[in-house]
Amino acid sequence: MIYSLLKWFLFKLSAEKAHHLTTSFFNFLIATPIIGSLARRIFAFEHKDLQRELWGLNFKNPVGLAAGFDKDGKYIKSMSALGFGFIEVGTITPRRQAGNPKPRLFRLVKDEAIINRMGFNNEGVDVLVDRLKALKKTDVIIGGNIGKNKDTPNEDAYKDYLICFQKLYNHVDYFVVNLSSPNTPGLRSLQEKGPLRKILQTLLDHRSQQDISRPILLKIAPDLNEGQLDDVIEIVQELKIEGIIGTNTTIERKPLTADANKISAIGNGGLSGAPLAKRATVVVGLINTKSNGSIPIIGVGGIRSGRSALDKINAGASLIQVYSGFIYEGPFLIKRIKKSLLKG
Repeated sequence: MIYSLLKWFLFKLSAEKAHHLTTSFFNFLIATPIIGSLARRIFAFEHKDLQRELWGLNFKNPVGLAAGFDKDGKYIKSMSALGFGFIEVGTITPRRQAGNPKPRLFRLVKDEAIINRMGFNNEGVDVLVDRLKALKKTDVIIGGNIGKNKDTPNEDAYKDYLICFQKLYNHVDYFVVNLSSPNTPGLRSLQEKGPLRKILQTLLDHRSQQDISRPILLKIAPDLNEGQLDDVIEIVQELKIEGIIGTNTTIERKPLTADANKISAIGNGGLSGAPLAKRATVVVGLINTKSNGSIPIIGVGGIRSGRSALDKINAGASLIQVYSGFIYEGPFLIKRIKKSLLKG
């Protein structure tokens, strides 16, 4: 009820303004000892059967916050108070960049969907590193989602990924290579065999020289055809990277019930939320089937209830992430999902 009233107010604001307002205000509230302690008690729900061990990491529960919500690691403490088992920051790039012109974030309320063309807006990897260094110890696993700057030519993209990888290496628990955002021109072409192998091998070469082996995951688009998906699985298995995140946002606009003129006026961008649920689950299932269950998967896309979370788990996901569903359903979604996962 409370979130319904808050959402009514927030949805009167532009999507991006509402995001910054709520996250900043909640950060402030959590920083106060009394409210912070109360929030943790309200949202607390853990159980030994929710714990997962993957890649040598101990997740207190399998429900994570997807990349894009906290691009610069500003909200790790406040989001962890809501009960997430892991939080993925980014997408981060070597240098600060403003992203695409505003407006660039749009709600399709009837569809419980979001279209974004943010364009990897972030403060740059050095700022994120400083923020992570200052972060007090937490039991929440932190992932680093890395990308390339918009003005970096694709032939040099591997250098950008390596810079982020090197600088974040001692400050996150796992890495996600993001080649699948539709909002950086030409980025998705890096999912093709040649450039994909070069980027991943560059990171693996650096990792081989480190004392600790950080897991590397690849985030893929839901719009890959079956042949492209086969290529991705082949490379993941060949190079022995640790897993796949399925999926990023889609450039498809089906099935949407929103007015066609409104969708056309919004223009380009990645679609997330409820309309993506079915396709993302299909992709998770295909990865699991084609790899004979050998590739760990984080399932993301359209999760807005315990049932939709279980759909991803039943399709083969070991962990799940939420974003758009979190916006539409509110902070109690995490607790509801965890309870549903326990019931099976």
